[in-house]
Amino acid sequence: MDSNSKASNSQNPKPQISQPIKDRDFLNHLEAYLAKRDGVDKLLKISRYATKIVLSSSALPETLTLTGRLRSFESSVGLSRKAFRLGKFVQDVNALRNSHFYSKQDLLLSLIAYGGEGLYYFVEQFVWLSKSGLIDAKHSRRLQKVSAWAEFIGYIGSISLKFKDLKGLIEDEACLETSIEISVVSGIGCNEEEQKLKKIKEKKVMKKLSIVQDFADGLMALADIRDGKGRLSAPFVLSCAGLVSALISTHKNWISC
Repeated sequence: MDSNSKASNSQNPKPQISQPIKDRDFLNHLEAYLAKRDGVDKLLKISRYATKIVLSSSALPETLTLTGRLRSFESSVGLSRKAFRLGKFVQDVNALRNSHFYSKQDLLLSLIAYGGEGLYYFVEQFVWLSKSGLIDAKHSRRLQKVSAWAEFIGYIGSISLKFKDLKGLIEDEACLETSIEISVVSGIGCNEEEQKLKKIKEKKVMKKLSIVQDFADGLMALADIRDGKGRLSAPFVLSCAGLVSALISTHKNWISC
């Protein structure tokens, strides 16, 4: 029995080690994801807006103990997320510094996008300090209003830039498809072009998802500006928008690790 077992193990060792390697790869990926500030922040965002959906759907009675606990949890997570924005405005400053502008329109839209988002993250630091009690709470409302306007303006610029990028990707995709068709008719190999086309299609999908995310976040910023008034500012609608944004962002961060 022992000799047969050893022979079997020596002849086919791969099945015994392939699964652990795959598990370690996943865990390494997960570790890299959780090491990122945005990774943890988006997981908190998912949990918060999933909770808000439950609360806004009136699925649970107000008198239920669980309802009160969920409200407390949602509020706590919301405050915790603001701490992850400390110093985050620096990434917008660097993004603006490292950008290449091919026209005055690109420069203007980049200033609006990165400037708006950078100002939003900068002001959010003080919102967090106000909610944490270090700054007088009387400044909280004014700070939140400035933050919401900066965020909303930033999304206008961001969405405009992404639509321009998407248009460029569609044009590149059409050119490559034409090139591949000509190569096929001519009997010429086009493996390189097919790989480029595949990457462009992947980029196009991610760009579309990013636009959807910006629209969802922009809707929530607009609701903050309008103090929750308006048909599109219903708690359930905003909660769904927040969850969609969080899921898209989580997917983007996961594949970028």
